[in-house]
Amino acid sequence: MHKNLYRLTGFMGAHEDYEHAQAVLVGVPMDYTVSLRPGSRTGPQQIRTISYGIEEYSVYQDKSLEDCSFYDAGDITLPFGNVSKSLEMIEGVADKLFQDKKLPIFLGGEHLVTYPLIKACHKVYPDLVVLHFDAHADLRTEYEGEENSHATVMYKAAKLLGDKRLYQFGIRSGTKEEFTFAKEHTNMYVNEIFPALNTVVGQVKDKPVYITLDIDCVDPAFAPGTGTPEPGGCTSREIIEAILAMKDLNVVGMDIVEVSPLNDNSDITSVLGAKLVREALLAYTK
Repeated sequence: MHKNLYRLTGFMGAHEDYEHAQAVLVGVPMDYTVSLRPGSRTGPQQIRTISYGIEEYSVYQDKSLEDCSFYDAGDITLPFGNVSKSLEMIEGVADKLFQDKKLPIFLGGEHLVTYPLIKACHKVYPDLVVLHFDAHADLRTEYEGEENSHATVMYKAAKLLGDKRLYQFGIRSGTKEEFTFAKEHTNMYVNEIFPALNTVVGQVKDKPVYITLDIDCVDPAFAPGTGTPEPGGCTSREIIEAILAMKDLNVVGMDIVEVSPLNDNSDITSVLGAKLVREALLAYTK
């Protein structure tokens, strides 16, 4: 599909036909700007590997991956440590997927990778709205003097999209300046997913939607394997319910980021990531 992709173990149930696949999985193994615990570069492959420990069938949706047309393109080969070049390459891969009218689901990697993904999506869908699930606001203008950081990613996205086109759920950590910015420029639901998500689904049902899900939105009791854990989050059941609550939206792209197997216990977080991928594939492909 792309010269800068390499294949390892594919996600369970993936088909071998890119051309006719509706959805495409792509790994983005980058964690160069993390501020606490690195390791999410290994997240995409571990999510794939552990996926074979769960079923292809979803009891929530009464559907199976056997009937879902998706292709696993592997991981993007990135120049380690080169942030600007990596972002450029990620955007190039995403450009191809959105131009081909695929439904891409990207596996991170740190949250900064979301910015080039949203940039590529916005080129094809200029009226795009973004639904952001996270513990952290990620609305800093810079972090330790660096504008390209996992702590600045949603600020960059908000400026690209325009005011009030970013919806943020589960946020429970950030600076005072970030929360002030959010009141004026985004739609932030502090420490809340439901019932806010149900209301927002009704508001954006006619818009193309990109979903970005930082696994640390989930409480570290349920998802300890992440770079910047933040107590007080939702349960694994609630984040699955959030995926299902968006099934009738026009989801045109998605990422699941910040799964860090090096910081995980017994693959708790990776297997949650795999289950979220399964539910997303079944919910957002028609």
